[in-house]
Amino acid sequence: MGGSDSRLLVVTTGDVSGKTSPCGCHTPKGGLARRATFLDSVRAVRKYVLAVDAGGFFPVTDDEREAGPYMLHAMAKLGTQVAGVGPNELRFGYSFVRENARSAGVTLVCANLSRFDGGQPAFERWHVFEIAGAKVGVFGLISESSELGPSRDSLRLEGAEEAARLAVLALRQQGVGVIVLLSQLGKATGDSIAARVPGIDLLVGGGGVPVLPTGVAVGAGVGLYGGTQGWQVGVADVRLDSAHALHDIKARTIVLGPEVRNQPAMTASVKAFEDSLDAHLRARDASYGLAPEPGSKADHFVGMSVCITCHAREYAQWRTSPHATAWKTLMAQHKASTPECISCHVTGFARPGGFRTADDAARFGNVQCEACHGMGTQHRDWTENGNEVQEATCRGCHTDTTSPTFKLADYRPHILHEPPWGLRPLPETPAHRLMRQGKEPHGH
Repeated sequence: MGGSDSRLLVVTTGDVSGKTSPCGCHTPKGGLARRATFLDSVRAVRKYVLAVDAGGFFPVTDDEREAGPYMLHAMAKLGTQVAGVGPNELRFGYSFVRENARSAGVTLVCANLSRFDGGQPAFERWHVFEIAGAKVGVFGLISESSELGPSRDSLRLEGAEEAARLAVLALRQQGVGVIVLLSQLGKATGDSIAARVPGIDLLVGGGGVPVLPTGVAVGAGVGLYGGTQGWQVGVADVRLDSAHALHDIKARTIVLGPEVRNQPAMTASVKAFEDSLDAHLRARDASYGLAPEPGSKADHFVGMSVCITCHAREYAQWRTSPHATAWKTLMAQHKASTPECISCHVTGFARPGGFRTADDAARFGNVQCEACHGMGTQHRDWTENGNEVQEATCRGCHTDTTSPTFKLADYRPHILHEPPWGLRPLPETPAHRLMRQGKEPHGH
């Protein structure tokens, strides 16, 4: 048996989806700066480390196109030697990802994508590393049902299983002793191909896979499933025998939680990028919602300044709650122009009269009255039809991901307007009458 120098540590990610910072969950996980610290720590104690990504690292929305090139450059800084290709990488066109990968210096592999013009491989089909005295071959596969977006005019999908057989055969003929598949096939298809194609030693799962705490047997090899969004990293400890052939693989998944500190250099890089992206999104000539036409009687959001004309005491209590600082929290995370984050930190996002852009933060920032109690123009219906916030309303933002410990009975006391002045129906006032008639008091 070889000593410690005959061991290779493969560190994996997949389906990161352009996520640069920790998630907004109850316990924030992931982020490039934490991943950088983790890689620094393993490289300090292990001589041979191979960092790979299964693909799916580009963003999932067109709004964040700039995150694609940044992710490639960040991966290069992390020392990611090779990455697979998924539909996300092709959403902005073949040339876009190919040229940005070249610029960043990140090798992309995919064995079943070819170009229409001549049938040449779209990317490297596989790549061979010489590590710890052994040859390690890495190839990638993308699902045959993948949506290629604008790349459909440039690229052709080939059968994944046949491509896998050809890749394994070619790698073995080159004397490769350890074969790694970077999969964008999903778990079921990835497992199936690993079982039917002998010779795949380590399958790094991607394409929408679950998180499994340890490696699982797939065919004669090991499957490593590390989930999505960069919340976890996979670690495969590959042991070689005295002849530098594969002896065994032990794999597990590690959560990048708050106990993993942020590497300062990557933290600075991420902040500079997110500030730049935020500024770009703010400057877009775009609107997320429609303001009501002047004089319109259609229901719409009116803003908290209207509500507090009659509910000053409720407002005073609200100011002590976490809902009152929701927008500040978003600003601190540099996500104030990211649609997927905005909706739960403002009021009336993309709805008539509500929050549209950051310019509306003064009026509709934070989780205000109407976020829980409904549009101000529907105030009369609220008071007449049972004015109690239902759990379904809370669950719109407090999901299993963002608030895994959420229980209405536990959370409600922190935001409840205490009696006797809280949620009681109040007599209709002149302000209420104006709203019911489709008008807004005080010029709102």
